[in-house]
Amino acid sequence: MATLNVLAAVCVVYVIFLFTVAFAADRAARRGRGAWLRSPLVYTLSLSIYCTGWTFYGAVGFAARSGMEYVTIYLGPTLVMIGWWWTLRKMVRVGRSQRITSIADMISSRYGKSNTLAVCVTIIAVIGTTPYIALQLQSVTLAFAAFSPQGLEGGRSVQSIAIYAALGLTLFTILFGTRNLDANERHHGVVIAIAVEAVVKLIALIAVGVFVVWGLEGGLAATLARIDASPIADFDVSGSRWTALTLLSAAAFLCLPRMFQVMVVENEDEGHLRTAAWAFPLYLMLISLFVVPIAAVGLQVMPAGSNPDLYVLNLPLVAGQDGLAILSFLGGFSSATSMVIVAAIALSTMVSNHIVMPIWLRATGGTAMMSGDVRQVALLARRLSIAAVVMLGYFYFRMSGGGTALAAIGLVAFGGVAQFLPALMGGLIWRGATRSGALAGLGVGFVLWIYCLFLPSFGVGVVLPQHVFDQGLFGLSWLRPQALLWTGGMDPLVHAVMWSVGLNTAAFCIVSILSFPRPVERLQGAQFVNVFEHSRGPGTWTGGRGQSEDLLIMAQRIMGAAEAQELFSRAARRQGLTGYLPEPSPDFLEWLERRLSGSVGAATAHAMISQIVGRTTVSVEDLLAVADETAQIMEYSSQLEAKSAEQARTARQLREVNEKLTRLSVQKDGFLSQVSHELRTPMTSIRAFSEILREGELSGDEQKKYASIIHAESLRLTRLLDDLLDLSVLESGQVVLNAQTGTLAEVLDRAVAATVGSAPAGKSGARSDTLDIQRDAEAEQVRLNTDMDRLAQVFINLIANARKYCDAETPVLRVRSETGEAGLTVDFIDNGTGIAIEDEALIFEKFSRLGATRAPGAGLGLAICREIMLRLGGTISYLPGQGGAAFRVTLPREAL
Repeated sequence: MATLNVLAAVCVVYVIFLFTVAFAADRAARRGRGAWLRSPLVYTLSLSIYCTGWTFYGAVGFAARSGMEYVTIYLGPTLVMIGWWWTLRKMVRVGRSQRITSIADMISSRYGKSNTLAVCVTIIAVIGTTPYIALQLQSVTLAFAAFSPQGLEGGRSVQSIAIYAALGLTLFTILFGTRNLDANERHHGVVIAIAVEAVVKLIALIAVGVFVVWGLEGGLAATLARIDASPIADFDVSGSRWTALTLLSAAAFLCLPRMFQVMVVENEDEGHLRTAAWAFPLYLMLISLFVVPIAAVGLQVMPAGSNPDLYVLNLPLVAGQDGLAILSFLGGFSSATSMVIVAAIALSTMVSNHIVMPIWLRATGGTAMMSGDVRQVALLARRLSIAAVVMLGYFYFRMSGGGTALAAIGLVAFGGVAQFLPALMGGLIWRGATRSGALAGLGVGFVLWIYCLFLPSFGVGVVLPQHVFDQGLFGLSWLRPQALLWTGGMDPLVHAVMWSVGLNTAAFCIVSILSFPRPVERLQGAQFVNVFEHSRGPGTWTGGRGQSEDLLIMAQRIMGAAEAQELFSRAARRQGLTGYLPEPSPDFLEWLERRLSGSVGAATAHAMISQIVGRTTVSVEDLLAVADETAQIMEYSSQLEAKSAEQARTARQLREVNEKLTRLSVQKDGFLSQVSHELRTPMTSIRAFSEILREGELSGDEQKKYASIIHAESLRLTRLLDDLLDLSVLESGQVVLNAQTGTLAEVLDRAVAATVGSAPAGKSGARSDTLDIQRDAEAEQVRLNTDMDRLAQVFINLIANARKYCDAETPVLRVRSETGEAGLTVDFIDNGTGIAIEDEALIFEKFSRLGATRAPGAGLGLAICREIMLRLGGTISYLPGQGGAAFRVTLPREAL
């Protein structure tokens, strides 16, 4: 018999193999080489997350105890995949269009992005999934017990195995389930690991079945005879229980958080559902094919009192097939681990987005421009949530005493998540469903499930005392947990499902009819119910140009600076604008809300944008959609609104252009006056002191003094003329570039030496006067192949500007460089007050000299920098939202 040490070693090797597979898949996806990761086959295999340790071990035990009832666990999902394919397609379409991250997000978004409703769904999901996680830990400990000659029951080693399994699953889930903040991004590593595990558990169960039928029984005929002679053939299946189990498994298939994660969130293409509609039922048929033969032979071969859940392991062990037994163990181990991993990912997203983040945002002031890093807080919240969810499953396992009937634990979890069904399905097909109805239904159903099924699952006297079972709560006989309203004599499961789901549905419908939905609920109802006709977002936002920078600051805190800046820059280019601040049009705000919802949830993203923009408004088209007017009127209204919005946008752009031209005209007049003054002043000085020198009668010292003044004024005049000539040459395109090779650090050293004094290469802390320049020596070691003199000229101008204009008490200039796929990016960021939003569009124009206190100069420096970077194939732009004046210089990949 295989020893526990060998089994532990096999587990370690198998987990390392899964780590390798997941890491390779994540790496391939990041490099764009993972097209095979998005295949229908991988998607179908990922749905096998439905087949947990309960399916692998518990289905055989279920068949041995209750006959053909085990079929209902497979029949429900099969009916959903084949008969309700349109429902799955609608769920997937809604999930993609609304950037849904979880089932709590789905229900919350449908009912007006209500975070209260999302919190309720999250709490129910966590409590409802806890027994399921306990079931997986129980299956792992039972499997280890089967390999121990003395058994593990009652020993401390049972708890040790369970806690080690819980800690290992927590570590794996954190490593590969929280690599990205955007929950709507695909977890390719986790999904491919689940697909591999699906193949392992299918092969393992089929191998055991083949061994039992042809190895132990000697053929198919003998096996069928064994089944006919076994107690399985005599089981009388109750029609009510059969129906309840089928409906319960179908509801669980739709509502289990882990199933929603792989079926909706991880879906890459709606077309994959067509393959899954026949391939997944085929998978269920294959994995259940040998359940009855294994159960029948186990009842005959194994000693009386043996745990039927372990027949899959014990039959190979009794026959001396240790290798097959280890393969069977790996199949069960795969079933248990894959469920816990995906369930923990789904639940951690729900807890983070709908409980932790709203509380944290409220605690830090309730605005989007708070101090700190939202991204790090969200990631930490998800990681801690994963650990908490898995540990809750472990504590349930401890409190429930580790009962041996796996099927009973699984059915308790099914009953909990089935409470989502009325609100979920009602929201997809009924536009009149309201938030109040959903809250009422969930509340009633959850309380009845807790009282009638969840608490009794711990056993009599553990949570509910004996007298509650016998006499009812408060001594009221009609409140007995397994005989509400005197409906005694029913199967406890059928009783609990009938009352909880039935009254849940009734409360949902009645309260929805009696209550009136808010406008945003009606808008969302139209988007969900008619998702295939609606492609626009859930509502229309209004915002002003001055709010774009606040939105960028908020997005940087959530998504990270680089990703947010790329997002805003891309949106600005689509609008025909330059820089990083797009016009906050309704389309842009709706698009931004969907992107942020993938990181913090739809309700939180909606609230954060609302705080910045101020409010949301309902468009004429949306009102017509809610009122369900005719298609002709909707189309006409849509066209009018589009034309009106386009005219308003054009008028706004024309006003901005006119204002810019006016400011430029004023600046040009000022420049001509300034240039006239700048030219006249040195020329007047030169003329006056020349006349003094011509008169003679001066001492040698006086002649030297006046000659020095003439020389200085000549240099000043030359610099002004050089700037004008340089700009003219650059604009005409006649400049000749001198390509050189060197490092970024060398160019920056030249610029620092020319501007604020010499500094060691790449060393932070170079100072002159009060300016502190901070640099990253390691990042500056990138080699360049460009015109180093011209690039140094750009850097000199930016550093000189920081020295002249930074108004901080202790001026600091940070030089930050980064090399990416697009090329080199160098940011110059000071800690001053920055540049006003209305002046950002003018800083690169000729003659521009902004600010109340104007330093000497003609205002040509940034205009020259822009032309230089254009000739070098790069760009220079102002970077808003950095806390001070910030300029970004980019060089293309060809210059590296």
